[in-house]
Amino acid sequence: MIPAGFLQELLSRVDIVDVVGRHVELKRGGANFMGLCPFHGEKSPSFSVSPSKQFYYCFGCGASGDAIRFLTEHLGLSFVEAVRDLAQGVGLAVPEEQVSPEERQKRDTLRERRLSLGEVLQRAADFYRGQLKAHPRAIDYLKKRGLTGVIAARFGLGYAPPGWRTLAGVFANYDDPLLEEAGLVRLREGDDSGGTQAAGGASEGSRYDWFRERVMFPIRGVDGKVIGFGGRVLDDSKPKYMNSPETPVFSKGRELYGLFEARQALRDKGYALVVEGYMDVVALAQSGFANAVATLGTACTADHMQKLFRFTDSVVFSFDGDKAGRRAAARALEAALPHATDLRSVKFLFLPPEHDPDSYVRELGASAFEQQVQQAVPLSRQLIELASEDVDLSSAEGRARMLAQAKPLWMALPDGALKRQLLPELARQAQLELADLSSLWGGAAVTAPAAQRPRSGPPLLQAPLRRAGRRAPAGPADLALRLLLRHSDWWERLSPADHELLHGFGGAHGEAVAWLERQLTENGPQTWAALDTALAPEAWADVARAWVASAAADEEQGFEDLQRVMQRLWIEQLGQQAQALVAAGATTAEDLQGLRALHEQIARLKAALAASGG
Repeated sequence: MIPAGFLQELLSRVDIVDVVGRHVELKRGGANFMGLCPFHGEKSPSFSVSPSKQFYYCFGCGASGDAIRFLTEHLGLSFVEAVRDLAQGVGLAVPEEQVSPEERQKRDTLRERRLSLGEVLQRAADFYRGQLKAHPRAIDYLKKRGLTGVIAARFGLGYAPPGWRTLAGVFANYDDPLLEEAGLVRLREGDDSGGTQAAGGASEGSRYDWFRERVMFPIRGVDGKVIGFGGRVLDDSKPKYMNSPETPVFSKGRELYGLFEARQALRDKGYALVVEGYMDVVALAQSGFANAVATLGTACTADHMQKLFRFTDSVVFSFDGDKAGRRAAARALEAALPHATDLRSVKFLFLPPEHDPDSYVRELGASAFEQQVQQAVPLSRQLIELASEDVDLSSAEGRARMLAQAKPLWMALPDGALKRQLLPELARQAQLELADLSSLWGGAAVTAPAAQRPRSGPPLLQAPLRRAGRRAPAGPADLALRLLLRHSDWWERLSPADHELLHGFGGAHGEAVAWLERQLTENGPQTWAALDTALAPEAWADVARAWVASAAADEEQGFEDLQRVMQRLWIEQLGQQAQALVAAGATTAEDLQGLRALHEQIARLKAALAASGG
């Protein structure tokens, strides 16, 4: 864990105007700087950066935070990655947890190697981009696919020319092991060509370029750095696509092509469109769907889903309507199920077999494709359709098989309203009573309609009582946790004394506070949807969800609301201290002076609370 003291020192040294100014054009507007918000589309600047408060705020969409939050939200960096990036800029070393000297040396070596690999890959990307201009055949291919020079430049497209050793003209030491480690050069196994000995001990001709005569698609990490490549042939030869091999900086199962370029569009469109090929991503971006990303020749994985949900709460998968597309959809469904909380949306779009997204948009237009997206199949229906595949639902045997196929899919869903609604739907499909299916599946959670369900269980797990259309008031501890879980970035805006007060809570409140601080330290601020998924294994998870769910649907919240809750908590805490002094028989001058100080603090807090409307 990174110590809180270090984070405070880091933020005191960083100038948020410089940090934001690298990504947003800012102009002085009075005491603050203004610019177009990077988190939503706008034509008039409503994004304010305060140099005095070291804080940003958008009056249009409400985005706010400090320099660390800006990097995590805008670049998609993890909390630790953002801290390291800022620390490097101001010459601070991020404190490491207690590890052995051997482990620290291993980490330093890996970090240095990654930096070296990044430099090699960027140099190769620059070479490929330059080669595109020198090869009319590659340019003609892109033009035939409808791509403009502007979109090619935006994605950094390039061309790997023919020849086995063209990179030898780019890197002075073609035998450098880094080229092989970066996936740019391959060593021919069992080479016995008898070639001349070259520097580094390799035979001339035993090394060769991995990418040859292909349009090159640089694959960028969420920080914009090149981590690998995809290459496509100009004709119908096989393999059509080829990716970089697994390297210390690149793993196909974790990365998504186009995610770096799609960050702003994900916010503007409100969803991620996951397609199957690089060309689909680039062509869709040119047609107005800049929110498209692609897996890298692999099935969608849990890592892909986690990465996507860092940027959006809504994902639409687009697949061909053939059997291969249906198989890919099944794997995507399996990867998405554990992440499908009630606050997220996952849908599946199946195009006609003769089309991929690129050809569909070119032939029928962007509006027709947008309509297809709007009609995409929701995850719940896709689950039932997958379970019913190749099943005769008119027979008891077929319905039994459907349930057998549905059970592992249903069990993979996180507990919530979606999961509970699906159970009676599956029971209906199988022509079973809900109670029978629940019993069959080992007492699966069954939730009857509220009007029919008797009230039971602890009060926190029940719906709040209502009187005259108003909710029963929650206690300040409940309110504090509700606000912090829904707006986890507010934690850093509280004072150390407030943190200490919150850590003093007992029971579920105290456990939730400690857990939340660990989450923020390890992963940075997260949405409630992300936190809801992460807290699933905790014993107090249902209680925490009840805190959050008790908010009114139209409740508007600001940091000042949390400040008022903290004031009430301090009034309670100081009042308890005063009562303890009186109960202990405070008679000495020191005790009486302490008692007066406590009452004065309470009076000031009450006055401040009254002045703020609390």
